[in-house]
Amino acid sequence: MGVTAEEATDDVFRALADPRRRQILRLVAQEELAAGEIAGAFDVTRTAVSQHLSVLRSADLLTERRDGTRRLYRANPDRIADLRAALDELWASSLDLGRRLVEADRAAGGDAQGGVR
Repeated sequence: MGVTAEEATDDVFRALADPRRRQILRLVAQEELAAGEIAGAFDVTRTAVSQHLSVLRSADLLTERRDGTRRLYRANPDRIADLRAALDELWASSLDLGRRLVEADRAAGGDAQGGVR
């Protein structure tokens, strides 16, 4: 059985929970970089960076391309678009909930500042 869209989105959020992985994603958002170039941007071991790259690849946030012995990484634009859509949906739901709460408060005779009209 395959991974559902919700499970895939959960994987993305788990991958992005780590600040270093978010930094890596920012590095490769605009240009393809070799693993060594990515590792050079951090004060950690190459092994640690490799583990972060693996998590990001597993969440499908990175694409990997081999060029001889080098591995080149770039942000996966399709997965980033999916992430943005998920965040837009959360934002829209939150705004809708806020609107309904304000309307319910007004209907009950209050206002947004808790005072009397």
